[in-house]
Amino acid sequence: MPPPSLLSLSKVSRDFDVSAPWLNRLLEHAPRRILRAVDDVSFEVAGGETLALVGESGCGKSTVARLIVGLHAPTSGRVEFRGRRMQMIFQDPYASLNPRWRVKDIVAEPIRLLKTKANIGDMLVQVGLSADDGEKYPHEFSGGQRQRISIARALAGEPDFLVCDEPTSALDVSVQAQILNLMSELQQRLHLTYVFISHNLAVVSQIADRVGVMYLGRIVELAPTAQLFARPRHPYTRMLLDAVPDLAMSGKPRIPIAGEVPNPLAPPPGCAFHPRCPHANERCRRERPQVIDNVACHAVEEGRIDLAAPAAQTGPVRPGSMQSRP
Repeated sequence: MPPPSLLSLSKVSRDFDVSAPWLNRLLEHAPRRILRAVDDVSFEVAGGETLALVGESGCGKSTVARLIVGLHAPTSGRVEFRGRRMQMIFQDPYASLNPRWRVKDIVAEPIRLLKTKANIGDMLVQVGLSADDGEKYPHEFSGGQRQRISIARALAGEPDFLVCDEPTSALDVSVQAQILNLMSELQQRLHLTYVFISHNLAVVSQIADRVGVMYLGRIVELAPTAQLFARPRHPYTRMLLDAVPDLAMSGKPRIPIAGEVPNPLAPPPGCAFHPRCPHANERCRRERPQVIDNVACHAVEEGRIDLAAPAAQTGPVRPGSMQSRP
């Protein structure tokens, strides 16, 4: 029997009104403009696992993170959390820490608000800093050290669930590896569950148990990490992996990611990926695919993709070797 899910999202969507001000719309006779950032997303996260969400910039993965922690409310659908507490680690360690506060005050804030029993010095030591660092200000630390402070602040709330919104993307490659190792160690020791947001497949291959690939607000493929890297099914997933530099110089043919992400204010009809997909046909241009067996693709459903022929990248990606942004 699989472990019970700690978090579940059911048909979650989130719209944002990006219209011009009312007077401008009146003078220009312009309609309201609604952007659907997250579109009918469903998944579950079991206790103790790491689910990664990946995709190009603007695909909606960070909005999903904010929906999970309640910074946004879903326009439709349901988010259910069955754990004790959740915390969030933000992307930019330079912007997420109050520069006017000492580190001890930053880490103490969740302790004070949530009335936990965490000790500030212990929290700092746990993330590889010293208790004396609590007297310093954020500007006295490097980017990697600041992210350790952010992790200490999150852990001070005694969570069992962490939402990590690209926590290593602003760091150097060598520092990324240190932070990933720290997060893996903390997960094992404290029995944490992660949702890990990233655009970097190298990072995802090192830390995730399962991966959800997002495109224009939807999850187009969801699979265990080893399976996704060895046998990707959705054309977008295959193209992301084909874009990884071939460090082994294997000479395998590669398909570059063609075109650009469509305007989310005017998404294409049918499958949103069809303008960039080499397998698109008339049905793809007309009919939106439903998620069947954890993949949303007419070509996969109809057997028009040779899944026995893997994408060029067939193993874990070396850290720092690739970022999926074109």
